[in-house]
Amino acid sequence: MPTATTSQTTGSKPRAKRAATGKKAPAKRASSRGATKSRATSASATRTRTVHRSESAARQAQAAVFGDYAERAVLIPVGAALIARDRVVDGVSDTLSTYSSTSKTQAQLRRFERRGATARSRLEREVRKARVRVERQLRERRTSIESTVSELEERREALAKSSSDLANRVPELANELQERILSLV
Repeated sequence: MPTATTSQTTGSKPRAKRAATGKKAPAKRASSRGATKSRATSASATRTRTVHRSESAARQAQAAVFGDYAERAVLIPVGAALIARDRVVDGVSDTLSTYSSTSKTQAQLRRFERRGATARSRLEREVRKARVRVERQLRERRTSIESTVSELEERREALAKSSSDLANRVPELANELQERILSLV
């Protein structure tokens, strides 16, 4: 059975080149029409087989890709479930080893108590610091406001004293002004 790589399927191409150049074809063995027809049929069958093989290979490759996707779609959740199971087993085994005896359980409870006491102390310290900071800010603001108020009161008193002094001097100044005017006239 001839394949696609045999020299028999390319017999027409050299003839076409020779016809274009005008040279005569070399002497060939005597062939009959039946042999030529057989070669053409064989070449056509070879081409058809090659096309079918390549289509089949493409279908197999496509099926392999879909198979890979399907396999991944199954393996991913299975792997995730196994990892989750391992973590749960590790957590349970850690818990069991921590609380497996009365002495271990009491030691763990003491650790919890110390941790709680430390957290409470830290919170109390932070609350005290915040209270002291707020009280200091209030004292500073109160002192600032009190000094501003006392300055305003001093200014008001000074203005009131100077205005009363001026009010008391008005009759004197009026008399002086009258005497000057009279002395000028």
